[in-house]
Amino acid sequence: MRGVATLVGLVMAVVAALTSSTSGAPQRPADPKISYYLALGDSLSQGVQPDRAGVSLPTGQGYASQLYAALRRGDPGLRLVRLGCNGETTGTMIGGGGLCHYRRGSQLAEAVSFVRAHRGQVSLITMDIGANDPDSCITRPDLFAMATCVTRSFPETAANLTKIMYRLRAAVGGQVRIIGMNYYVPALAEWRDGVLGQAVARTSERIVAGYNQMLATVYQAFGARVANVFGAFDSADFTSRVAVPGVGTVPRNVAAICRWTWECAPPPRGPNVHAQPAGYGVIARAFLAADR
Repeated sequence: MRGVATLVGLVMAVVAALTSSTSGAPQRPADPKISYYLALGDSLSQGVQPDRAGVSLPTGQGYASQLYAALRRGDPGLRLVRLGCNGETTGTMIGGGGLCHYRRGSQLAEAVSFVRAHRGQVSLITMDIGANDPDSCITRPDLFAMATCVTRSFPETAANLTKIMYRLRAAVGGQVRIIGMNYYVPALAEWRDGVLGQAVARTSERIVAGYNQMLATVYQAFGARVANVFGAFDSADFTSRVAVPGVGTVPRNVAAICRWTWECAPPPRGPNVHAQPAGYGVIARAFLAADR
């Protein structure tokens, strides 16, 4: 019996040693689950900024890149796919013919093809579109042209954006997060040009606010959220005053445009409607707030 007990003890010791050795070995971490963040839209989605010669070029500092960096900290398997195009309109997004070439013919067709090829893996779609539409209300500082933007751009953009959202939502289903954005008001920079410039700034703010409401109505009709970039840029605040180096003391909304875009920069970089890196950061945070 003593021999049997000794043998049993020896076996148990060996098993314990093997178990200890196995549990102490470093475990290879599981690969993170791959998912995709699809960034659609115009130049803002590509982080376009003017270089020293004043040429507007894509950068890695746009809101999509900054938003992706923030999201990836909690989701290491997330991958960014940028399909946006400088100068894209709602019309060229649907039918092609813009500045960018897509294998499927248009940005929208490319996006639909991507989500169908990666069904169940697309977790987020962001979009900014409409600022470059013909007679757009976003970049029309001329008082006389503003009436045209209201009568033409509002209905045309609404109709095209409805088509875009219908096809996107049909492709991805109801569970995928889609976040569209509204726009800041570049024409607020006109405030610096005296009485007429201030009239342009005030009128532009009201028209862009209406344009943004139209965009929000379409986005929300398809279950998309809206990143409130207009609010993040304090676009309606003419009351508070802020001192901006090189510009002077101006309303808070004007200060935001001068600080966060290239509109108030001297030539050759300015005036330019695109955001600076800090401005793209403000836009990225607006998307994060909408995603909560």
